[in-house]
Amino acid sequence: MKNIKFIGGICLSLVFALNVMSCKQKSTENVPVEILDNHTLSRKANTISNDSQKRQVYVPIYSDIYNQTRDTRTLLTATLSIRNTSLKDSLFVSKIDYYNTEGDLVRSYIDSPIYLTPMESIDYVIEQQDTSGGSGANFMIDWYSKRKLNPLFQAVMVGGLGAQAFSFTTEGIEIFE
Repeated sequence: MKNIKFIGGICLSLVFALNVMSCKQKSTENVPVEILDNHTLSRKANTISNDSQKRQVYVPIYSDIYNQTRDTRTLLTATLSIRNTSLKDSLFVSKIDYYNTEGDLVRSYIDSPIYLTPMESIDYVIEQQDTSGGSGANFMIDWYSKRKLNPLFQAVMVGGLGAQAFSFTTEGIEIFE
């Protein structure tokens, strides 16, 4: 009797496994997915066209925030997003500099102008363990265009405290000198 129950259990398990396997959808295409780790554009722009079209944007970044006391900080992952909102014209970017809380230049992300084609976006990530910026970090971005554009410059910060996760955004503001 024990053998019959044992064999019956094996048969039921086999039937269940076959049913589960037959319910899975089979992919008709085996297209590999490319994951981009490096968010840089290799296409370079020639030169700045017209200084009157040159703009500068300040984007606040919070790479860490205070938690409960001034001595306790929560590290965050921050993403700078630059979006060309034009359907027709390219956006040229000549500087993407990252500054820390004290106003010191931490790093420059490009060494010569790049351009984003219509509706293209690019992002730069400040990883959670990168403490070089601090709570008052920011980006300064110089950009220009051949025609009037209204690009979007935003930052998204993501973090967590215990089992709670949170995110928030900041908007870039144009700087006039």
